[in-house]
Amino acid sequence: MTDEVHIHVHGPVGHISLNRPKAIHSLTLPMCEAMTQALLAWRDDDAIQAVIVDHAEGRGFCAGGDVTLLRRSALEDGGASAAHFFDVEYKLNTLMFTYPKPIVAFMDGITMGGGVGISQPARYRVATENTRFAMPETGIGLICDVGGGWYLSRLPGQTGKFLGLTGARLDGAECRAVGLASHYLPAETLAEAKARIIADPAAIAQILADLSIEPPAARILANRDAIDTLFAPATYEAILAALQADGGDWAAKELATLATKSPYACKLVLRQLELGGAAQTFADNMAIEYRASGRAVLLPDFAEGVRALLVDKTNDPQWQPATPEDVSTAMVDAVFAPLPANQEWKPL
Repeated sequence: MTDEVHIHVHGPVGHISLNRPKAIHSLTLPMCEAMTQALLAWRDDDAIQAVIVDHAEGRGFCAGGDVTLLRRSALEDGGASAAHFFDVEYKLNTLMFTYPKPIVAFMDGITMGGGVGISQPARYRVATENTRFAMPETGIGLICDVGGGWYLSRLPGQTGKFLGLTGARLDGAECRAVGLASHYLPAETLAEAKARIIADPAAIAQILADLSIEPPAARILANRDAIDTLFAPATYEAILAALQADGGDWAAKELATLATKSPYACKLVLRQLELGGAAQTFADNMAIEYRASGRAVLLPDFAEGVRALLVDKTNDPQWQPATPEDVSTAMVDAVFAPLPANQEWKPL
């Protein structure tokens, strides 16, 4: 076990509380391993009726995975450590997705990347006024992994494409409006919600319904028509052309945002959503993402994106290739190609 995640049992409820506040609870390999061990033990324990997942302190639920570890792996061990991390993390994501007992994830604060991976599989996903949800991977040359191919492709209209390409941040009201959150509670009521769930885990749905409030107007709904029209094209070049042709302020803002993203990663995400949308099971989707993420971290854009945004913080990534036109279909195909049979990802 690790002190980076607190694992407790409160009567009939298992409690996983992320405890890495200085890194906004970004997931490390030991954290994923500890969570998996706890969930497996509780799954087979008749005394445990439900599981709560939250964070111990600080301004976010979980800001993602440990991308500095992934970058080091890409630069130093040919991606072996990264592949192991993805294997363990994706097994955790899939365990949560298929878990037979209700999981309640409290997405209070920053919920991005790996944080999405451990909240979206939960039966109950609670957003608050503090929630800031995003899948920002195209900004560091990566796909929207941890199940993004499954979740984003199943959002209304072109919402998933919009979120996956731009990395747009949604607040709690927006998460509730598009279905990424099942409930919207004021942050001040979360302690009461958890206490009531621990007292009566059979009544989770009613407890969350009783404490829910009507969220503020969801900003994303005002742009729904533009999103569904301008992000409808099948190719990245056509989406950029549609935004360019629109001429409006919103389209111009999104076009400027996309100009900062890795063209290669954007094309990978479009393929990811296509394949994830067609996947028959969540595990099938995760096998697809494992192939792509393990290869994507070895592409120049990942190390460069992490350097520019998170290490040096110069915000000046030099993408390779620099333009969408230079990213061929064959280059995308290669990232998603099957692995040798003995290297393919499998759930627990």
